[in-house]
Amino acid sequence: MTEQIYGNIHSIESCGTVDGPGIRFVVFTQGCPLRCQYCHNPDTWEFRDNHKMSVDDVLEQYKGVKEFCSGGITVTGGEPLCQMEFVTELFKRANAMGVNTALDTSGVLFNKNNTTKIDELLKYTSVVLLDIKHIDDEEHKKLTGHSNKNILEFAKYLSDNKKPMWVRHVVVPGITFKEEYLTRLGEFLAGLHNIAALDVLPYHDLAIPKYENLKIDYPLKGVPPLTHDQAIEARNIIMKAYKKARGQN
Repeated sequence: MTEQIYGNIHSIESCGTVDGPGIRFVVFTQGCPLRCQYCHNPDTWEFRDNHKMSVDDVLEQYKGVKEFCSGGITVTGGEPLCQMEFVTELFKRANAMGVNTALDTSGVLFNKNNTTKIDELLKYTSVVLLDIKHIDDEEHKKLTGHSNKNILEFAKYLSDNKKPMWVRHVVVPGITFKEEYLTRLGEFLAGLHNIAALDVLPYHDLAIPKYENLKIDYPLKGVPPLTHDQAIEARNIIMKAYKKARGQN
């Protein structure tokens, strides 16, 4: 009998539409080292035993809704790389079933000097959804509490290994919604060769009630949500710099 591998799961969402290609079964893991000021899931931060589920448990739930989740399975968080063994086994089993797998991660735990475990996980990962929080390292530390160096190294590693990647970038007024930073992001992305999609995500403040319920101060009080037009402007700046760096019109 195969030994069960358990994950610490925050919640599961059926029929997710913003977590990778198609309609997806989304697994939210518990625990994250980052403290992003705009995080909309602060209840996933703490590394506490929330709800233990085995790989079998998760796959049984997926089988019950797979007709509606034709896109596949996404694991997000929290930070799923904190539970790499569990995610690897889940994706390995999903692959054997012919299910598309998406890893939604910040990449902050990537270590270019020791890639054995991440290489094993990537073998069974169809696409990586990489959240690049801020292109400037010092500003990234202010925004998340951590450097972005591992994240950018992970992006390059995925490119070198030809692993399909969706880049996700939250645009926040006064923080990331600045032409300098958006231009630098576009220039960085131009050096990668595995980008399947770019999601420019407008900042919103809908998580404020969560922070109030958890008795956590909301760091971005008073910062207005990004408008639709501003999101389009931000994406255009990124793509203009991307194309220029690639010598495209």
